[in-house]
Amino acid sequence: MHIAQINVARFRSGRDDPVNAPFMAALDHVNAMAEASDGFIWRLVGEGNNATDVEAIAGDPDLIINMSVWRDVASLEAFAYRQADHRAVLGRRREWFDPMEPSIALWPVELGHVPSVDEGLTMLERLSVEGPSKAVFTFKWYREHSARHEA
Repeated sequence: MHIAQINVARFRSGRDDPVNAPFMAALDHVNAMAEASDGFIWRLVGEGNNATDVEAIAGDPDLIINMSVWRDVASLEAFAYRQADHRAVLGRRREWFDPMEPSIALWPVELGHVPSVDEGLTMLERLSVEGPSKAVFTFKWYREHSARHEA
């Protein structure tokens, strides 16, 4: 099994507001870092080199989506929280985005499976309604669950 992830964010101000320029300018580099990371398999890409132009929910252009597939949770977590350039952008997210809960969901997928946007949104909704489980979870739930099985 591989691990798919979706994360969503809604711009505080319009997508094209100059306040969002540093975020938009960082995308190509951070995406290149993801693709070069150990364990990276696939990421959602729209008409540009990122997915910010993929309209996940019709009529909500300020909601952006990111989806990717990784070999395992450890490789995804290493990129998300230990890759310096990604951490720098992640650390500034409150400047650009309104808080959303949940904003990220992880779930296992068969080898070779490329999840659709609808599948990702369904998993995010499932996490919101049902809470974390083996079927869809957060990094925190995974760390707690893994720790219990290692003890």
